Amino acid sequence: MDICFSQNEARVVGCLLEKEVTTPDQYPLTLNALTTACNQKSNRDPVMSLDEATVLDTVEALKAKRIIQEVTAGFGSRVAKYQHRFCNTEFSTLQFTKQEKAALCVMLLRGPQTPGEIRTRTNRLCDLADVKEAEAVLNGLAEHSKGPYVVKLPKESGKRDFRYMHLFSGEVDLEALAEQAAAAPTTGGSSPTSQRVAKLEEEVAAMKEEIAELKELLESLTS
Repeated sequence: MDICFSQNEARVVGCLLEKEVTTPDQYPLTLNALTTACNQKSNRDPVMSLDEATVLDTVEALKAKRIIQEVTAGFGSRVAKYQHRFCNTEFSTLQFTKQEKAALCVMLLRGPQTPGEIRTRTNRLCDLADVKEAEAVLNGLAEHSKGPYVVKLPKESGKRDFRYMHLFSGEVDLEALAEQAAAAPTTGGSSPTSQRVAKLEEEVAAMKEEIAELKELLESLTS
């Protein structure tokens, strides 16, 4: 694959994909809004603390790769805004379904994910009926005729589910990961209680993110 994002580039692209859907009235994003999105504490892993200069450098690198384009905010405005050309645009050869695009967005923002995590964390980006549908979407991306775009990782010791990782930041050394998984101590797996707690934590995180974005929208409307 020709695309190989750095960690910062993956974060910027993931944020643009996300905000295009979740806050369409604010998209394309200003540099300030994009920096805020990159540094969100919810739905991000790892949590970053990037300054505007670093985000701008990353944007310029992505512009050179023709992944991002700059647009003006309106007639007579000097405020630059940024939108992606990553996929599903007339400028990109990458064309995904709504579910595929959402899954890739979440992996760009959070790294490797299980099908269950993908289903929960894409709830504001698309509709996935259940974990089986999420797994089917991920397998479709792994076996895509123009891909693969994701890869199934070796199962971690003590974990019930496989995780999937996007391939837009380079190839993944599956043999090394398999060796690490085999060497890791067994924890005995997740209990039903811990699974329910994890699901509740995800739902709370999603609600916090929605509240934060509503506050941003209200502030922009009143400023």
